[in-house]
Amino acid sequence: METIHTDYLEEKFNRLQSSDSDGIIGDLRKEGFIAFKKNGFPTFRNEEWKYTRISNLFNKEYHLAEVVSKNTITRANIDSIRLPGSDQANELVFVNGKFNPALSTVRSSSKQLVVQPLEEAIKGSYSELIANYLGKSSLVIKDGIHALNTSFIYGGLFIHVNKKQPSEHPIYIYHLSDARENNLLAQPRSLIYVDESARVQVVESYSTIGSMDSFTNEVMEVVVNTNAIVEYYKIQNDVNNASQVSTTHIRQVGKCYVHAVTISLSGGMIRNNTNLLMEAEGNEAHLYGLYLLKGSTHVDNHTLVDNIKPNCFSNEFYKGILDESATGVFSGKIYVRPDAQKTNAYQSNKNILLSDDASINTKPQLEIFADDVKCSHGCTVGQLDEEALFYLRTRGISKEHAQSMLLTAFAEDIVEQLKLEPLRNYVEELITKRLAVN
Repeated sequence: METIHTDYLEEKFNRLQSSDSDGIIGDLRKEGFIAFKKNGFPTFRNEEWKYTRISNLFNKEYHLAEVVSKNTITRANIDSIRLPGSDQANELVFVNGKFNPALSTVRSSSKQLVVQPLEEAIKGSYSELIANYLGKSSLVIKDGIHALNTSFIYGGLFIHVNKKQPSEHPIYIYHLSDARENNLLAQPRSLIYVDESARVQVVESYSTIGSMDSFTNEVMEVVVNTNAIVEYYKIQNDVNNASQVSTTHIRQVGKCYVHAVTISLSGGMIRNNTNLLMEAEGNEAHLYGLYLLKGSTHVDNHTLVDNIKPNCFSNEFYKGILDESATGVFSGKIYVRPDAQKTNAYQSNKNILLSDDASINTKPQLEIFADDVKCSHGCTVGQLDEEALFYLRTRGISKEHAQSMLLTAFAEDIVEQLKLEPLRNYVEELITKRLAVN
């Protein structure tokens, strides 16, 4: 098999459905696979994928993780990928796209946090809640790669942050792919429900072991209720043979606050879909992103801020530094519906190119159907400020060190938005090493 054919996927889908086709998840899978067969993998003919040709990545054989598979990951593997501050965190581990409770650690008390495998949670007291919120991201994202994830929901994760309970420990979610023997296709799925007046910090990271190719096709759906506060951080610093499509779908169903930061430092092909639906009046949200790329890494950030109700505020700020033959894409859309009067929304994307071979395609967009709003967007693409470089060099600083200082300062606007201090220090160290002068 030279490619991952639809026939192969259909065989795996039928095998999964034959073992577990009843209920909400089975119905969602069926709908997902119908949509996947209709749409297939996105190509450059799809406007939203114009600059990211994901179909090229599937011209090879991938091993799709089985429902029941041999666990080849040990505690030592987890120790090697732990993030700073892990000793004070709830650590939840996905192995090849499946949530692994045995390798996970929950430190928060049951009063603060409920963590369960998705299939277990849907059979218990959370069945109605999950039925109401699981799979709703497909109403916004209708491409084949998203539908493929829905087609293979199994081994997912459900998190319930309890009402009026701030989680004392952040949630670290590790995605570990074992590509030592096969090219791997992993498809994690999770649903996080943040109840009224709750507060939670969530961190996701991605790691691949082995020299074969891995592809992670992830969907995370987050529901945020009235007076809740959510901080969400995504750290992408994987190996060059690891590619990823990551969808984070956040619904603000009550008046609440969301703060999200995505840091992309290395990997193969990376696509981030960040959707924010402001479904209640008075919502507030801040989206930040930094991509610091070199080699042949490609990062595509697609964002949607959908203002459904009035008096909402959003601030979106993404920055990129691209070197060597790296490529970047930023496509951000602010959508203001007719009822969303008094919307206040900002969007900015700034980029620095360090090489003639590096490139960026940036497309900030506004679609406004209300007449009493305040919205702005903009983008810049350029090189380092020659005057600032000259100023530093006249103070006896070498060109290389001066460049490193300016780039670090450029990135700092985003890095300082990481409110978890151990995580912020970790990212600062990674950036310092990346920009260090040999």
